[in-house]
Amino acid sequence: MRIRLPRTPLPRTLLPRTLRARLTAGLLVLLAVSCAAVGVAAVVGLNGFLTSRLDEQLSEVGVRFPASLEHGGLLPDDHDGDERGDTRRQAVGTFGARLVNGTVTNAAVVPSAGAETTDLTVDLSEADQNALAALPADGRAHTVHLSALDEYRVRATAGLDGDVLVTGLPLEPVEATVHRLELVAAIVFGVALAVAGVLGALWVRWSLRPLSRVAATATRVSELPLASGEVALPPRAPAADPHSEVGRMAGAFNRMLGHVEDALTKRHASEERLRSFAADASHELRTPVASVRGHAELALLHPGPVPPEVTRALERIAAESSRMGEMVDDLLLLARLDAGRPLESLPVDLTHLVLDAVTDARAAGPDHRWTLDLPEEPVTVTGDEHRLHQVLANLLANARQHTPAGTQVTVTLETDGGTAVLRVHDDGPGVPADIQPGVFERFTRADRRRSTDPGGAGAGLGLSIVAAVVEAHEGSVSLKSHPGSTTFTVELPASRS
Repeated sequence: MRIRLPRTPLPRTLLPRTLRARLTAGLLVLLAVSCAAVGVAAVVGLNGFLTSRLDEQLSEVGVRFPASLEHGGLLPDDHDGDERGDTRRQAVGTFGARLVNGTVTNAAVVPSAGAETTDLTVDLSEADQNALAALPADGRAHTVHLSALDEYRVRATAGLDGDVLVTGLPLEPVEATVHRLELVAAIVFGVALAVAGVLGALWVRWSLRPLSRVAATATRVSELPLASGEVALPPRAPAADPHSEVGRMAGAFNRMLGHVEDALTKRHASEERLRSFAADASHELRTPVASVRGHAELALLHPGPVPPEVTRALERIAAESSRMGEMVDDLLLLARLDAGRPLESLPVDLTHLVLDAVTDARAAGPDHRWTLDLPEEPVTVTGDEHRLHQVLANLLANARQHTPAGTQVTVTLETDGGTAVLRVHDDGPGVPADIQPGVFERFTRADRRRSTDPGGAGAGLGLSIVAAVVEAHEGSVSLKSHPGSTTFTVELPASRS
């Protein structure tokens, strides 16, 4: 059975994060691999070349030196060198050995010219003798390690007397030359990598400048408030070569920004027309609605006998016109807030405002249980007292209208650092999950079955007014709801004492 071990990925901290760093690192890795390949090829080639030259030199030397060792030093007077070997035309360090029946009988090495001793013999260890005895007498060069000397390139040849003659030349000059090449290659390639790394980083940075400009433009666009209002997009990314990948991307990005700007401009114009229409319509509707309501109330005050059906109709006209008047006022308020009309900016005692709002809610909903949790010190914010009272009234009316009788409604006010936090919590059935994402949008209405008041469903503008007023005060409002728990949280900047 084959077991596969999981592969451990490299930590992300060890990997380059930016494209520029990755490209530079990739270039350096490729260059390092190329330099390593060239260096290895050069070293191997030089080592092979020098070794072959050494083998040729071994062939030229022949077996003169090891053959001379069998005479025991009784050589003619014309021999140059030591008495125990013919060292004429022999390079310093030349090794010679004579083997009879696999046993080394003589072993010597040519000393340097300034050597103090004239004894050429070499004491070979048992391992050295075994290594020499194992050499085939085929006339080919082999590499052996002699502990008494060093690495040698040797060649064994059968002698005329049934012996084996071994000639060897030291590999030290070859190894020294190869090591020198390795050092020079390492230095040259190291300097080349360093210079290539610096120049490559500069080149990659210069090549990616258009991409950096596109990223900078995208960052500026991402920081713009695109949700609403008029949006001024930053200048387009500088054009680059349209035939390059970066140039094509910059062009596509600029075209996309153009489409986005056109869409935002059209959306803003549409919103402005809609706001203007809502404001104008609301303003124009206030007078006829008030007139209808006034005439209905005047007809109800008629002293003469009026049939009950007419009285009921007039009462409904007066009630609905009053409700429609409130809706018109809400729409007009939203239109003014959308247009950025400034609100009052005065110190407001939020604690006193909460007390008044809960008192009014308790009177409007006596069948609910109302609880207050206020701090000992008054909480003050800067804003429009009338609009903040409207926020509280809408939140409490929402809790009263959309929960059954007996529901516990708790209003909590506290400070958290420099923020005033108001929470309206109830233990009612909760806001349906499909409505929660758009609960602060206009004309969003919960399931009518949650309301116990048939006439209290409203037009779905209460919470949108809450969100608009809180936003105008540089605050925020949020909702957390599930069956048995619903909490609206309003956060406003608290005034510094």
